[in-house]
Amino acid sequence: MGKDDLFKKRREARKQRQHEIKTPRANSYLIVTEGKCTEPNYFRGLKKLISEKVGGTVNVVDVPSIDIHGEGTSTGKLVEITEQLVKEAKLLYQNIWIVFDKDDFEDFDQAIQKGLDKGYSVAWSNQAFEYWLYLHFYYSDSALHRDEWNNKLDKIFKEYGLGNGSYQKNYEDIYELVNRNDGVNTAIRNAKRRMAGFTDKQKPSEFDPGTMVYKLVKELKRYLDEE
Repeated sequence: MGKDDLFKKRREARKQRQHEIKTPRANSYLIVTEGKCTEPNYFRGLKKLISEKVGGTVNVVDVPSIDIHGEGTSTGKLVEITEQLVKEAKLLYQNIWIVFDKDDFEDFDQAIQKGLDKGYSVAWSNQAFEYWLYLHFYYSDSALHRDEWNNKLDKIFKEYGLGNGSYQKNYEDIYELVNRNDGVNTAIRNAKRRMAGFTDKQKPSEFDPGTMVYKLVKELKRYLDEE
């Protein structure tokens, strides 16, 4: 009976270990965003196009517990939430990206380094994601407050008759709206031009404006561009 019990316990232990093993999947992405509307909606629009063409796994996770106004939390908290999501996920993601803005957070540089140290890729924007959206239409290297980028987008949306004629953060089709007239490729070119002046010796918080979102978008967009 003793040996039978031992074999039974070992068999159950093996089953448990097998259950805990995460299966890696090619072309799998976990994208965790600070924003509750604009960023996740943008990447869901891209995900939809990728899924329609090539399938694969691109999960966009928005984190409503993150307060984007900086009240009671920080960008560093987003890294911790990402770590928890990775730990609890049944899938072993090959690509893990965190998307957040500088806004008024003082731990911006520290959060970026913390994410990189954990092996994540960080698509940061200084000051705001709206700068990345603006690059879909025009190039700029002007250091502006995030409210000014919102105002510029508002004028663009009115000029081109996008959405309801004004920029809003809750457009579910924001990717399609800014991609009019090949906007995404324009943004990638504009961002690469701007970020060509950024060096590893500089702090992201000091490079204003700046955005690394183009790296994530370029990486995902290759699935759409392949014939």
